[in-house]
Amino acid sequence: MLNFKSKTRSKNLLFIILTLFFISQTPGQVTTSVKHPSWSYNQTIYEVNTRQFSKEGTFKSVEKEIPRLKKLGVGIIWMMPVHPIGEKNRKGTLGSYYSVKDYLAVDPAYGTIADLRSLVKTVHANNMHLIIDWVANHTSWDNILTKEHSEYYKKDSLGNFTAPVPDWTDVIALNYNNKDLRRYMINAMKFWINKCDIDGFRCDVADMVPTDFWVEARKELDKVKPVFMLAEADKPGLHEKCFDMTYSWELFDISKKVAAGIYNPTQIRKYFVKENRIFPADAFRMRFTENHDENSWNGSAIEKYGKSAELMAVFMAVIPGMPLVYNGQEACNDKRLDFFEKDPIKWKDCDMKSIYTKILNLKKLNEAVLNGNRGGKLIEVNSDNDSTIYSFTRENKNNKIFAIFNMSSKPLNVKLSGEDMAGNYNDLFTGENMVFKNAANMRLDAWGYKVFVK
Repeated sequence: MLNFKSKTRSKNLLFIILTLFFISQTPGQVTTSVKHPSWSYNQTIYEVNTRQFSKEGTFKSVEKEIPRLKKLGVGIIWMMPVHPIGEKNRKGTLGSYYSVKDYLAVDPAYGTIADLRSLVKTVHANNMHLIIDWVANHTSWDNILTKEHSEYYKKDSLGNFTAPVPDWTDVIALNYNNKDLRRYMINAMKFWINKCDIDGFRCDVADMVPTDFWVEARKELDKVKPVFMLAEADKPGLHEKCFDMTYSWELFDISKKVAAGIYNPTQIRKYFVKENRIFPADAFRMRFTENHDENSWNGSAIEKYGKSAELMAVFMAVIPGMPLVYNGQEACNDKRLDFFEKDPIKWKDCDMKSIYTKILNLKKLNEAVLNGNRGGKLIEVNSDNDSTIYSFTRENKNNKIFAIFNMSSKPLNVKLSGEDMAGNYNDLFTGENMVFKNAANMRLDAWGYKVFVK
């Protein structure tokens, strides 16, 4: 039997444990001072691989397609690195886009700075925005800085340049302990804002660069114009003072396992609980089924997801976050684009063009699916098969969506219930009017889905 002091200690301990538990469950523990550009809340981001985008592989060929991408529902164009590619220790014939030879120039294979500036003007004329890829962690072996400022680089014990990762033999690591390097890099980023009026940066391997550099960079860039910053990373702390958006790699990995039948929606539910706990409420998370790395090294979305590719693309577009489309996904590109050679996309019409057009334009028009904390919260709808069905509503002001996903390879008859689903909707893809009360029955095909819009 415990004495009075022991009981008191136990009660105090229990109180502490419960307090910590509830604190840990509170969404958005990381505070953020990042101010998202006002135009970024209803956008979809589209990644352009200039080399493979067309046979020409030029900025001009991308510019011609901007009106088409606007109709598709795209709001932000992300250009993969625009800079000249190093020749020393180059991989393949054409080299990696991420082996930068000169931060203040464009690859002549793509065109000229004037061509890039024209592309940006066309993007802006279509009420869209453009960001460029920024490779701050490393350069090519023959970057002009190696001769002019070798002190900007990390060195091995013998004083030689060194690769940041053993397999990255075509690049060498920069040293951010050098304050002059930091000033140079920020000024180089400002150059492109001033010269071409770009709207921000996608920052390659952002968590390999000291966070305090990104804090300093964001502060200085915002003085020129409000920028949008995407980190190729998934650390919550990067949202605090630096970045608008990070990659949701963990959800991507879960979705692949769901498609393979290894996981089911239970793991997705657990993921959202975790994400809401550790990321700020106003953080943008990038949702994707494909990007340039995944496509080239692990396969296209069609290759990875198979028959569930369409469902997963729609799912990523309607959950909280900003969807990414990698060029060619709207044309059902099913091949791995070569990373070091010329290998253009084979453009063709397919069902995904219509699906993306409807789902991405929904993002522009419906406040329930806005990015960050301006969008409606995801509230699950009960079903009689929660191990297979993922169903939810999102509501904001007078806008609402009701979405149901059959995350299995078998057709199902589904019973749904709950007050949140009640309402008068239109089927996003068929236009059919649907009225739901507090219960409904419906049949979904294998990997079938429904999105109803109010």
